[in-house]
Amino acid sequence: MPVINFGYDDLCSLLGKNVSKETLVERIPQIGADMHDTDDGDANEMSVEFFPDRPDLFSVEGLARSLRAFLDIAPGMKEYPVKRSDISLTVDKSVAKVRPYIMCAAVKGLEITDDVLKSMMEMQEKFHVTVGRKRSKVAIGIHDLSKVKPPFVYKAVEPSSISFVPLAKTEKMDLTTILKKHEKGKDYAHLLKGKKTYPVILDSKNNVLSFPPIINGSLTTVTTKTKDIFIDVTGTDVKAVKGCLDLVATALAERGGQIYSVEMNNGEIPLSPDLEPSEWIISIDACEKFIGRDIGGNEIVNSLRRMGLDAAADGDEVQVTVPATRVDMMHIVDIYEDVAIGYGFEKFGASHTLTQTIGAISDSTYVSENLRNVMIGLGFFEVNTLTLSSEKDEFEMSGLPEMNVVKVLNPITEDHTCLRSSLMPSLMKILKKNKHRDLPQRIFEIGDVIREKKRQKRLCVLSTNSKASFTESKSIAESVLREMNIDYILRPCSYRTFIDGRGAEIISNGETIGYFGEVSPQVIINSEIDHPVVLFELNIGPFVERISRGVI
Repeated sequence: MPVINFGYDDLCSLLGKNVSKETLVERIPQIGADMHDTDDGDANEMSVEFFPDRPDLFSVEGLARSLRAFLDIAPGMKEYPVKRSDISLTVDKSVAKVRPYIMCAAVKGLEITDDVLKSMMEMQEKFHVTVGRKRSKVAIGIHDLSKVKPPFVYKAVEPSSISFVPLAKTEKMDLTTILKKHEKGKDYAHLLKGKKTYPVILDSKNNVLSFPPIINGSLTTVTTKTKDIFIDVTGTDVKAVKGCLDLVATALAERGGQIYSVEMNNGEIPLSPDLEPSEWIISIDACEKFIGRDIGGNEIVNSLRRMGLDAAADGDEVQVTVPATRVDMMHIVDIYEDVAIGYGFEKFGASHTLTQTIGAISDSTYVSENLRNVMIGLGFFEVNTLTLSSEKDEFEMSGLPEMNVVKVLNPITEDHTCLRSSLMPSLMKILKKNKHRDLPQRIFEIGDVIREKKRQKRLCVLSTNSKASFTESKSIAESVLREMNIDYILRPCSYRTFIDGRGAEIISNGETIGYFGEVSPQVIINSEIDHPVVLFELNIGPFVERISRGVI
């Protein structure tokens, strides 16, 4: 979780009121934080570790805004007027496949002290690491607006076509050199891996403001002499980009700055930032049931105002206005949670009712344990394999019928591209890795597979020896089915997995619940095994159903 460092005097200045450190230490954790390495006594430095669901608190400015409402200094929603400016930025189509989204704002009339500068840098870095996912999702640039001349353009360029002096350096570098030599370039070069062009932000004189998501230009470095700031936020998620821009702009407005809009030509929204609040309607009855306490509409309103929201009771409902800075509000239960926090968790005290119950294993576990005992009794060793597999192993190598599988979105290796639909391919790998050991080898696994997007528990049995045959596989299958008291019939199986005429499907209540047989030479060769193999695989689901009906 992000740790925010700030000065006690600076926080009180932003609050507009001196609040004792003891009160802050007591009250800040109640909005979702943990006091972290906070000095006692006369020391000025404070440190707070905030929960990751409240990025609006990841700066001392955001914390001050929240505390003004929470401590009843200024309850309700803080509004930030946005004035129209003559600044514009054009989003070129060339960035669509590189880093597609950008939003901007200007904040003017700032008095930037060392504390403000330090806070800006820390806020920027906290957003990069958390919401920005180490700049892969969002990257923020903060610039001295007086050093450049609008209009601006955001476009993708050839890496060697542009050179500029990057932040903290004194010599010009092209984009490729920055990725190789600059400290930040080396840290974040992987974010542009495979891209033929790189994104840059230029002013009307082709001065480079930023090379996102890597580094800003030295030209626009913010200092204590800076009065007007230009903010750019780029990324791959438009909602995250907007959220970070709103939070940075309003944090600077807390420092006395005036927010100005930027006209975004071809951008996601025509003008940014867009600080329009969102409107919600909640049921008083539903809210009270959710938090477990009857507090009434007026108290719900007061509680929400302590959380920096505006609200008004209207009959059985409460109309809620949520500021743009509350980027964590995604569902109506988030409003209910704010009601509980604003009301005060300390008021929820009540005795706990202890209900004693008798525990019992689930039907699925009961069946699995029975099967496990049966297989051990038949002389088999249990193994456990990965649920991850690959379509090649599942179907091409095994000869099993192809079906839709749940695929891994970004697989790390070609061996783990999907969730397995059968246990057999995983067990064949066990035999392959142990082919140098003595025969016979008899193994089984009871594990989960995914079929039709649903989890299914199965039993799979493999046996390899020089005399392995269809008769052995049939004997294993019938022994298990007899022990589990399952009625069944057999019919020939045409899977490529088996030698023609030496495979069978198991049918129970009109449903195929498993199969067994002598594995074909081609499948054995695919797995680089040297001896015959027999297979038996069974869906345990029908057994579980019989248990729940009290049949077994």
